[in-house]
Amino acid sequence: MKKYISLAIAALCVFGLASCSKLLDYGREGVPSQDNYPLTDQQANDAIENCYYGLFERDGMFSREIYWEQGCANDMVWGKSRGFNTLATLSYTGNEGPLTDSYNRIYNRYGISKTNWVVQTMLDKQERAGKLSAVESRVLGEAYFLRGQYHFLAAYRYGTKELGVPFVAYETVEGGYHYEIPEQQESVMKNYELIVSDLQKAEELLPRFEEYGAADRGRAHKASAAALMAKVYTYWAMWDNSQWKNVIDCVNRLEQQYGRDLVENYKDVFSPEFEIGFWNKEYCWGIPGTGGADGSGNGGVELPGVMLEDKGWGVFNGWGQIKPSYDLYEEMAKDNEDTNGDGVSDYRDQKNIRLATTILEYNDEFPYNGGTMRFYSPVNIEAGFQCNKYMQPFAYELKRDDDKQPEAFAKRYVLDNGNWPVVRVMWPIVRFADCLLLRAEAYLATGNAAAAAQDINRVRRRSHLKEIGGSATWTDLYHERRCELAFEFANDHAFDCKRWAVAGAPEIKALALKELNSHPRVRIYENRMDPESPYVVGPYADYQTPVKVWDDKYLTFPYPTDELTKANGKLQNPPSWR
Repeated sequence: MKKYISLAIAALCVFGLASCSKLLDYGREGVPSQDNYPLTDQQANDAIENCYYGLFERDGMFSREIYWEQGCANDMVWGKSRGFNTLATLSYTGNEGPLTDSYNRIYNRYGISKTNWVVQTMLDKQERAGKLSAVESRVLGEAYFLRGQYHFLAAYRYGTKELGVPFVAYETVEGGYHYEIPEQQESVMKNYELIVSDLQKAEELLPRFEEYGAADRGRAHKASAAALMAKVYTYWAMWDNSQWKNVIDCVNRLEQQYGRDLVENYKDVFSPEFEIGFWNKEYCWGIPGTGGADGSGNGGVELPGVMLEDKGWGVFNGWGQIKPSYDLYEEMAKDNEDTNGDGVSDYRDQKNIRLATTILEYNDEFPYNGGTMRFYSPVNIEAGFQCNKYMQPFAYELKRDDDKQPEAFAKRYVLDNGNWPVVRVMWPIVRFADCLLLRAEAYLATGNAAAAAQDINRVRRRSHLKEIGGSATWTDLYHERRCELAFEFANDHAFDCKRWAVAGAPEIKALALKELNSHPRVRIYENRMDPESPYVVGPYADYQTPVKVWDDKYLTFPYPTDELTKANGKLQNPPSWR
């Protein structure tokens, strides 16, 4: 295989911090001083690759920061006590480290400011030269897409119907935009309108995935734009039901024009093999981790290593964080086969493929370190489970008794640095199963429960699960999104619950509120050094105080105090946060 875009980005961002900063000469809002840039295709390419970095960086938003926000739903617990319990107990201030770090990546360090500049720069070049080269045209499409991606992350996390988030397109301001703080839109619906406009332009300009050569795989493509657009329309539909039709249209386009579909084997979605788990027909948009194959110490998200058992049973430095809750295990176990004949499909029966792929429980056998071991958890806070979705790269030899390099490191399945435990895996931001379930939700919202059932059953058939019948319910949709997409950013489950709690149909609103108003549960073993020890199910201690009480203001986060102070009145929290 040739290099992938993620490899180039890792190397270019080392270059970017030293060289692109000179090239672009960023001020506080990222306004460059060189009006004639870019002069060459390579300069245009370098500029856009630097914009990917805020998403693809090994310890950035998608690596772990956004996952601390998931604590407010009941899918996960933290393997070690953390200082972010306010995110889990709906008592956040906006100043928590993960929030401020992600906000800065979205607005200041990598995201909207840089992509805004690239859009403006490429449009200026087009006006000066009369046209763009093929590379420059693609770069403009990528810039529109990435600006839409960063803008969307800001919009749904901070915007409400009553007040949107800061944004201005530099190219719409005569002479270019040079203020430090862009004005807030009057409503998040206006933000969504602007995001969709960017994604539509991106879809027009970007190539199809199949048109990329091996060296450029990982860049945004037409299906990426259509898939992300479906997500944006879903959030927009919270406030405007007419947008559900656009969700359906986007997913239809993914299927009919861009050939997106489900892969046959659910486990293959998370394979570390490039041609199986990366560039398959389910891939729409994600972070192509490489296990540090470029030698830079980057190479993808580190969350698989963060979720790995602390110290990896003495073999590799896993961090022991972010473990599955009993609540999620119980929900997924509803799809088990009733093998003991008690009339109930639950954890006492044969585990279904999706559950087995997603969660390890005590006594489960799994490939690890070139052999097979049984899962147990001897250290830190006990949950009784571990995420299994991203464990395939750890199956290879991680430790040897001689001086030879272990296979996992030699073949770059895992970075040989436990302090940055990145692995080779395609990290889904949007995959086609997610989009099918968005379309199912849109069908339910527009009164077509039969069509919703067809999409849900397509997802279930892939994992050999019993079909739901001819008419879907909101409970079916809730279950399927929660179980199919667990531990993926494709399923920002906390925000799914939040949007359903605020604007969902009564049936799914009740399910979301149940999660948001309760603490997760864990399995506690009588003797956890014995994988066959009896257990009880109990509450997770870290989340016991304060009691969670949902209020609609928690749909969004308040802005970081430092950002409000620096804005000097030009940035305001929504009225419910004042």
